[in-house]
Amino acid sequence: MEMFLAFRFQSPGPEVFDIGFLTIRWYGLLIASALLIGVNLSQYLAKKRGVNPELLGDLVIWMVLGALPGARIYYVLFKWQEYSQNPQDIIAIWKGGIAIHGAIIGGTIAIIIFARINKISFWQLTDLVVPSLILGQAIGRWGNFFNSEAFGAPTNLPWKLYIPAVNRPYQYLEFQYFHPTFLYESLWNILVFAILIWLFFWGLKNRNKLKIGTLTFVYSLAYSSGRIWIEGLRTDSLMLGPLRIAQLVSLTAMLFGIGGLIWIYLLKKPLPDIKNPSIKNSNSQV
Repeated sequence: MEMFLAFRFQSPGPEVFDIGFLTIRWYGLLIASALLIGVNLSQYLAKKRGVNPELLGDLVIWMVLGALPGARIYYVLFKWQEYSQNPQDIIAIWKGGIAIHGAIIGGTIAIIIFARINKISFWQLTDLVVPSLILGQAIGRWGNFFNSEAFGAPTNLPWKLYIPAVNRPYQYLEFQYFHPTFLYESLWNILVFAILIWLFFWGLKNRNKLKIGTLTFVYSLAYSSGRIWIEGLRTDSLMLGPLRIAQLVSLTAMLFGIGGLIWIYLLKKPLPDIKNPSIKNSNSQV
């Protein structure tokens, strides 16, 4: 019976191939693939909502420029004790050390600026981006598998993940198998993606029921509710004293999602237009 239930994952290594002058890594390949798929998906969704798809192509460039430094700065800040001793490693992103929450913060700032410049609703843009974002997160998590990183506590479950000794925390050197938290989060993100896509097309058929901003708030709530428990299994969390930073951020994001949905559906108030806060968003439904 165990033969049919056991799924012992083991990474083949971080490199796709290495021919001396050129090294292709799985993490980079996965991120590039996620970006390409995400751009095309967001442009497709934009067409369905009557938004110029070229805007989404331009927006992606802005988001990358905001997300990459945001992901690195966020990580370095919470690892400052380590990086203050080795400041030359602060920009050495190729050695690892980025955080998805930092990327989301940096990308959000980029969207706000882009929305102001192009005079388009911030919430409209984020609704078109979040399905691609969560799908990209699902794909990108497999980079952790190939790098043998971001795994959970030791386990002997049938779907355990083998981690080489060189990648194990010193306190777990005697253990070989760990929770595949990359897999948990990837599967959770695929579920969230399915929910968002269903909501999007339901909204196209029910234009007076789905309000702009809904997908953004559902993403914030759904992704964070999964991340908050998966983070509790990990062995490499960024910490603030005894607290896991990702759990604190996830809890905040969950409250943001709940509050936003209450605001637009129960209180029936329009979202403030971030491109011009003094003007109410008149296009509150799709």
